[in-house]
Amino acid sequence: MDLTPTYPRFTLGQTLTAEQREFFQQHGFLHFRGFISPEQVAHILAATEAIQARWLAEGVEKVNGVPIKYGHDVDGSRIVQRFAFASQHSPELHEFLQDARFPALFPLLEAKNERIGEDEKNGLVINHYVNVPGSEFSQMGWHTDSLRDIFYGRRIGPMLNVGVHLDGTPATNGGLRILPGTHRQPLREMIFRKKYFKDLSADPRSWPSRPSPAT
Repeated sequence: MDLTPTYPRFTLGQTLTAEQREFFQQHGFLHFRGFISPEQVAHILAATEAIQARWLAEGVEKVNGVPIKYGHDVDGSRIVQRFAFASQHSPELHEFLQDARFPALFPLLEAKNERIGEDEKNGLVINHYVNVPGSEFSQMGWHTDSLRDIFYGRRIGPMLNVGVHLDGTPATNGGLRILPGTHRQPLREMIFRKKYFKDLSADPRSWPSRPSPAT
């Protein structure tokens, strides 16, 4: 019997609906289907491959002080696994961030001066992980990106982590799992509830995200 919790998948328009805002307030996440088309996926992948070819040729190790993570593809060829500030190195990716639907998410921050963080933190990050036998990075433990501010000696500020999946990521292949409601947990629980990146144990409270291509 499949005991996977179910939750609604929405469509993102120019503004959020009352239902979407209410769901986010309660659970701390929203899952939108069909955000970009297969053609847009192809353009983004082509732009990413162009950056990768340039960085490999130039031996780029850091961008704005952030290390670039390299790995190997299924054929053994060297690839970039984690791109930081990718939109600064591609007009196509910069243009993607101008999509008018992104600002529709700003009200969720409940803050002033909302913006897309293209030039701060790690900017537009692109992850390309290959899950094959021998992969160096096959699992990522529980974590929240908010702790970064504490390490930098700053007060935790409001932030939305927006991810766009460019291919299918079912749970069997390491699909994203989240703990609903933890966006409003006390600071102590955020820091000590789980061992950051080390805790790989299943959590019965978690909800899986199983997006289809181009979600």
